[in-house]
Amino acid sequence: MRPEQLQDYALDLAKNAPGVTRVQTLADAGDKTHPYGLAITRGKDERWQFIGQLAPGEKFDAPTAPVEGTPASGPAPAGDAGAEEWLAGILLAAENPQIAAVTRWSTREGERSGNYGLTIDYHNGAKTFVRAL
Repeated sequence: MRPEQLQDYALDLAKNAPGVTRVQTLADAGDKTHPYGLAITRGKDERWQFIGQLAPGEKFDAPTAPVEGTPASGPAPAGDAGAEEWLAGILLAAENPQIAAVTRWSTREGERSGNYGLTIDYHNGAKTFVRAL
């Protein structure tokens, strides 16, 4: 899944999540610096940039074929969960068969305090890095 595809997918998930009062792409929110990402309002504004890493051997000028496998899964997040936990939770609860793993940066061993984001690993070997802005 490329960043633009994840953006559309996560936008639909966030629109239907409890506690969300507004969600839009970064571009629609006026951000001209980051091509892909979301601006989510859940009591306060949360902004996320999506950065893609292609699967080995994949080229930008060729469409990517989805590869499915056992989906990463987890419980739906509480509406008052922290931003990183909440975003990971809505992705995991959806159980997308293209997503192999979702790793929260704040929970990685040796991670610096205050570094928030996600790494999403796909079954085809691609990754998306979701960075808090």
